[in-house]
Amino acid sequence: MKRTKYSVIIIGSGISGLYAAIKLHKEAKVKDGILIVTKTQLIESNSKYAQGGMVCVLPENKLDSCTLHIEDTLKAGAGLSDRKAAEYISEKSAQVVKELQNIGVNFDRDENNKLKFTKEAAHSVNRILHAGGDATGFCIENALVKYLLTQKDIKFYEQTLAVEILTDKYKQARGIIAYNYNENEYELIEAQAVVVATGGIGQLYAHTTNPDITTGDGIALAYRCGAIVKDMEFVQFHPTAFSLGANGTMFLISEAVRGEGAKLVNKIGKTFMEKYDKRLELAPRDIVTRAISNEMKETNTTNVYLNATHINELKFEKRFPTIYATCLEYNINPAKDYIPVSPSAHYFMGGIKTQINGITSIKGLYAIGEAACTGLHGANRLASNSILECAVTAYELVNYLKTQDLEVKEVPINDFKQIMEAYEKEIIKDNDFNEEKTIEKIKTIMWNNVGIIRNGKKLSEAKEEIENISKEFEYGYKCPNRKYYEIRNMLIIANLIIDFALNRKESRGAHYREDYPQTDLIARSREITKKG
Repeated sequence: MKRTKYSVIIIGSGISGLYAAIKLHKEAKVKDGILIVTKTQLIESNSKYAQGGMVCVLPENKLDSCTLHIEDTLKAGAGLSDRKAAEYISEKSAQVVKELQNIGVNFDRDENNKLKFTKEAAHSVNRILHAGGDATGFCIENALVKYLLTQKDIKFYEQTLAVEILTDKYKQARGIIAYNYNENEYELIEAQAVVVATGGIGQLYAHTTNPDITTGDGIALAYRCGAIVKDMEFVQFHPTAFSLGANGTMFLISEAVRGEGAKLVNKIGKTFMEKYDKRLELAPRDIVTRAISNEMKETNTTNVYLNATHINELKFEKRFPTIYATCLEYNINPAKDYIPVSPSAHYFMGGIKTQINGITSIKGLYAIGEAACTGLHGANRLASNSILECAVTAYELVNYLKTQDLEVKEVPINDFKQIMEAYEKEIIKDNDFNEEKTIEKIKTIMWNNVGIIRNGKKLSEAKEEIENISKEFEYGYKCPNRKYYEIRNMLIIANLIIDFALNRKESRGAHYREDYPQTDLIARSREITKKG
């Protein structure tokens, strides 16, 4: 097996990973270089598909303040958000936006060249920056990739999976085993710091807004090597995914459309949010999602509709160019027609337990972005806080790492001998095991039993079914191909979500138990390790 070394390995190429790599390159001493490992292409990530925007508290936005933003975050988090995390991230928002602009991110501005702010659900004021109208994630990601490609000292491996995080005899992270699935080659890569920035878990569900790369890989890898994971029951379902042409991965209809005044209506064109919450369409996402789910059940339909016909067509096209174009592809004109929408798995509040600077329970292992759980989101993420968290945690990670000695210290080969042998041995693919059908089965189980509305009976059934699949899946280490590695990771994450959901016998934020509909005011976050 080939053996190489880098000062820092970053697994994942979303906003948090790319921003961390660029900032590291500019500010830290990385004698042995920086490597980005990404499962498909450098530009492909969950971040790329973020539409709405990025929260930022700026002094020129006179109606806003960090105090207001913090309170909105805590309310949305349903009592589980970490106040210190919320305070720190809010207070750093202006600084990271300034840095992103210096790198080349162009947020939308008005005719007077002033930044535009929009509003989304559960925000008390307009405070969300956007770019490209409704293509904020893509614009930020694209700017970071463009900048990164000009820096020769940052290397990247595409079409490559990190399949194991290596730890030495002191249980310190010392690198990874990487698998290039196009070449079917493995490589042992040593590092002084391993950063997990792999995004979320949306592809565990039959309906999701996430791209097909989001199979919980980084969280599963960290858990396998003994890292503490936290809040795994909290999966956020976005209320309004486009329900036409969907075959699993659904196109998001940004919450910002409701922020511009669009109304939710049922099959007869009647509004219904007034029955569920006084904040109507701009109630927190968990409330709107359950309201839509209930309305679909009561009217025996597979979707509801978003009525944006009051928004001038030219204005809609300019503000939401991607959504407008997608709707037209399906012969829907948002200025004249209702947009069919339904809930879809969207964001993961749980993940690897970290401090704001990405430090995990494993020395040398760090996590940032959606794969990490800083405590900011609690039981339910406030809209557009995700990109902000990605940027601030990357920013703070680099501020920490640049104080550390990042020169790779060679590990005795015997420390890695056993794990290397596991990945060097020949394996034979089980021809009776159908990976595509297995993935679909996992997604169906999770959607039907561990979705928007949960109960003990369905969760227990899901646990039994996932355990049965796990028994059929015989690959603990080396797997035949990329799909098998994704199944390995999906089964780990599914089991964790189910166990956490069974353990939380209350309803809170995105976790709703119809057999325990009340909130337990003394229940707190839960965390475990692989051995716990």
